[in-house]
Amino acid sequence: MLIGELAERTGTSERLLRYYERVGLLRPQRRPNGYRTYDMAAEETVVRIRALLAAGLPTRVIRQVLPCTSANADVMPCPGVLGALREQLRALDRRSSQIATARQTLLRTIAATEEASVAGMAGESAARPGPR
Repeated sequence: MLIGELAERTGTSERLLRYYERVGLLRPQRRPNGYRTYDMAAEETVVRIRALLAAGLPTRVIRQVLPCTSANADVMPCPGVLGALREQLRALDRRSSQIATARQTLLRTIAATEEASVAGMAGESAARPGPR
């Protein structure tokens, strides 16, 4: 099948399919005219790639894990896969911690800004003379 048909069948843009090829996740054949042709297994491969991306794996890890996945993107035991998955989990944990810290900083900043705003409004109303 041509790239347009694969894109339609998988709901993935042709641009993404070319990217998957560029990073080594898909390996289409080439016709003499340069057109990419995909076998029927490519559709399942794209579905697995999308599932692994949705799980938060970067393409460099997917390239290592993809040969060890089943049709529903479950990862089977393969050399090096467990280490790659553990390292990705550590990276996600670090990012999660950084996001939590940034969130707390933002909450404190919002609270301080709200307090200053309320105090400023109270000071303005006290400085204005009331009706007589």
